[in-house]
Amino acid sequence: MAKTPPPALIAAVNAFRAGLDRLHKATVPNSVAAMELGFGAWLTQALNAAVRLGIPDELANGPLTADEVARRVGADPDATYRLMRALASRSVFKLRRDGRFALTRIGRALVSGEATSMAPMIAFIGSRPHWEHWGDLEHSVRTGQTAVSRVRGMEFFDYLDTEPDFARVFNDAMTGTSTVAIENAVPAYDFSNFRRIVDVGGGHGALLSAVLRAAPAARGVLFDLPSVVADASDTDGPLTVAGVAQRCDVEGGSFFESVPADGDAYLLKTIIHDWDDERALEILRKIRGAIAPGGKVLLFEMVLPEGAPGHLGLLLDLEMLVSAGGKERTQREYADLLARAGFRLNRVLPTPTPLAIIEAVPA
Repeated sequence: MAKTPPPALIAAVNAFRAGLDRLHKATVPNSVAAMELGFGAWLTQALNAAVRLGIPDELANGPLTADEVARRVGADPDATYRLMRALASRSVFKLRRDGRFALTRIGRALVSGEATSMAPMIAFIGSRPHWEHWGDLEHSVRTGQTAVSRVRGMEFFDYLDTEPDFARVFNDAMTGTSTVAIENAVPAYDFSNFRRIVDVGGGHGALLSAVLRAAPAARGVLFDLPSVVADASDTDGPLTVAGVAQRCDVEGGSFFESVPADGDAYLLKTIIHDWDDERALEILRKIRGAIAPGGKVLLFEMVLPEGAPGHLGLLLDLEMLVSAGGKERTQREYADLLARAGFRLNRVLPTPTPLAIIEAVPA
């Protein structure tokens, strides 16, 4: 895993990017700036179409003309050129002088089959069901309730149980973004002093596998719903592939009822943001009652800045409003939430991604 840049450098880069964005908006008429924001919805669908057609995959081995790409993916040549030209204008592709298109650094992140590919996330964001949910954002803002509950008549995770194809798209998206988060977050923290590490809501164990490799003296407990962890110890699962299965116990259950006891580290990756304060407190209080003396809770979450500077988490917060019913939180809000559960927020470690590690200890 790559070494994590210093927090000061991460903050400086993010501030520079935000400054460039403000500069761009300040150099065009107000109406044009507003129109560009609105066109973002069209860009999402352009990316989605390119991913679903497999255009980045076709360019992975070298530049091609739009006609060659169209022939390979079974699309109209003129329409394919127009799509690729539009995406080239946004630095997804590069239109070369010889008329061929090539992948850019951004475009390479959309090639499928790579562990860190964002193609599954683009497919989820641009999918018809997800598009329909966001089409009712106004309802969520008016009522504070999820758009999913209005559109589907049930909550998001219940809806996934009824739509296996959409559930697959969603799960693929979460796996891809999880890999990126893990590769960038785990090197930012020293896990070597822990002896019993409990991954709460840990899925198939991707995060726990990476953490146990960074903490060779520790044992781990992978904890999630029984249906989720049923295949966690398979020969092709993360625990086995990482070579840590012999140091890991797998337990099934609900974190609203109980969590494995006596851990000196409890990991929760993008769990708390799925829930409102009341439900989040239920989870944290279960951990408070189970944690070993001197233990730590590590939340892998986006931490919103105060105010409204450019930050990806501010839009993800609306996704939580529309879909799951949870929320992204500021450091102050996390400190308050943790205090109400019997913890003290100790520090927040930034990573090269929008995800941060929130370290808390029993109060």
